[in-house]
Amino acid sequence: MSKQSKAKRDKRKKQQPRRPFLRLDAQQQVQNHAVLVNEEGQVVAAIGLQGRQWLLSVGGQTMGNADNPVPMLAMLKHLANVQEKEGRKVALEYSEQLQQLIDAAAAVEGKSADDYLAGLVAEFEGVEGEDAAVADAGDDAVDAVDADAGEAAAETGDKPQA
Repeated sequence: MSKQSKAKRDKRKKQQPRRPFLRLDAQQQVQNHAVLVNEEGQVVAAIGLQGRQWLLSVGGQTMGNADNPVPMLAMLKHLANVQEKEGRKVALEYSEQLQQLIDAAAAVEGKSADDYLAGLVAEFEGVEGEDAAVADAGDDAVDAVDADAGEAAAETGDKPQA
């Protein structure tokens, strides 16, 4: 090696543009693609893209992530419908990129984007209705079991135990 090789290397390093340090634990920024805003202008819920993961945030906390944001958007649309039924004014806005994903998914199903999204929202409303029906049926079953236990206790003269 020559005596000047270190000097040449140092000169070359100084001429190169500075690179920022890449931290191993550095998180990428989240880009909002859908935002549900209430009448005061506060964000109620949002869907964002971080790297390749779609994140669902409700009340400022991340609730989950997925590879496909369309079901999350349907959930936000359902939430907006529920809020409006309760008399609160909310606005759901989403990006052009998210609209393109909805259009592509609807084209695969052979539907329009609005019909496809409405179908997904209806599934959430159906699940909510089924949960209420199951809860009502569960309450009826508990009442029936309690009545049977009361009748059996009356026949034997025992007191029902808690």
